[in-house]
Amino acid sequence: MKKITKEEVKKVAHLARLELNEHEINNHAEQLEKILEYIKQLEKIDTDNVPCTTRAIEVTNVFRKDENKNSNCIEELLELGPSREDKYYKVPKIIND
Repeated sequence: MKKITKEEVKKVAHLARLELNEHEINNHAEQLEKILEYIKQLEKIDTDNVPCTTRAIEVTNVFRKDENKNSNCIEELLELGPSREDKYYKVPKIIND
């Protein structure tokens, strides 16, 4: 397997808009080599009879019935906002006349 060069790390860092010092470039090159070596090991595993999946454990949604509930906490909720006017939140004007 070919070695990851400093120039390749610099190019990827540039594309990702990262500023790396010389130590970080060397460190990333070593880490990328280890990752690619691990992927090379994984490629040797026979997965022909393994079904595709999106997660290791099957997850199902738990639904509940929608119910209307009357709530008397309007005042409490309005008090949480930074500013209010009557029973509404007051926000800065963003549209010019």
